[in-house]
Amino acid sequence: MKKNALCVIGVIPARLESTRFPRKPLAKIDGVEMIVWVARAAAKAGRLSKVIVATDSQEIAETVRGHGFEYQMTSIYCRSGSDRICEVALRTEGDIFINIQGDEPLIDPALIDSLVEPFESRSEIGVVTAITPVKNEHEYKNPDTVKVVIDNRQRALYFSRSPVPYFRNLKPEVDKVYKHIGIYAYRRNTLIDFANLEKTFCEEAESLEQLRLIENGYVIHCVKTAYNSKGVDTPGDLEEVIKIINEKKKVR
Repeated sequence: MKKNALCVIGVIPARLESTRFPRKPLAKIDGVEMIVWVARAAAKAGRLSKVIVATDSQEIAETVRGHGFEYQMTSIYCRSGSDRICEVALRTEGDIFINIQGDEPLIDPALIDSLVEPFESRSEIGVVTAITPVKNEHEYKNPDTVKVVIDNRQRALYFSRSPVPYFRNLKPEVDKVYKHIGIYAYRRNTLIDFANLEKTFCEEAESLEQLRLIENGYVIHCVKTAYNSKGVDTPGDLEEVIKIINEKKKVR
C-alpha cells in the first residue's frame, strides 16, 4: 500500500452471526479463514493507505491479528456494515472510506483502486460504487440481482430488485442493463451523514440501504467494471469459491 493525496481507508465489516451461514467469516478456504482472504486481497490495492477489519467478535479480531492485519472492535448494536464502518470513520483519520464486503474472498484489488479516481476529479460526488452488465435474462428478472439505472454522467438514478429499466415495447436488451456490485467508497462526512439519516420509504420497500442516499439527494457515482463478484452467502457458495480457487491453482 502506498500514500496518496487522498487518505483512503479500506474497511472490512465482519460479524459471526448469519442466518444462512453461521460463523461465515471464519470458514476455511484452503486452510485459511475467509476474512483473511479478503484482507489479503484488499492489502494488494495500491490506493489504500490502510486496511481495517471492523468487527464485534473477539474471535474474528484475534484471527486477523494473528495474520498481521489491523482490526477495530465495533458495537454489537450496529444495524449494518455501513454503521460498523461509520464507527471506524469516527475514530480514524481518512478522506475516503471503502466498504469491502467480508464475504468476497475473490475481490479484485484493481476494482478497489478504481473507486478512488472519481473523488479526485469531481467534488460533488459523495459515494462511489461499482456496476457490471447483467449476464442474461435470468439475472435481469432475479430479485436477488440488484439492477441500477444510471444517467449519462454515470450517476445512479435508482436501484431496484425489479427488472429495470422495463422494456415496454421491445424485447429486453439485457446486455444494456447493469447490476450493482456491493462495494462502496464514501467521503468521510457523507458516510457519517448516511449513518445518521432515518430509513426512507424506497429503502424499506426494496430492502436496499443505498436508496436512502438517493432519496436524500446524495450523488452516487457508478464505476463500470467487467469484474463479476462471487460472494459467499451460503455453504454452497463457499464450495463454488473453493472450486474456482482450485482451478486457478491448476492453471499456474
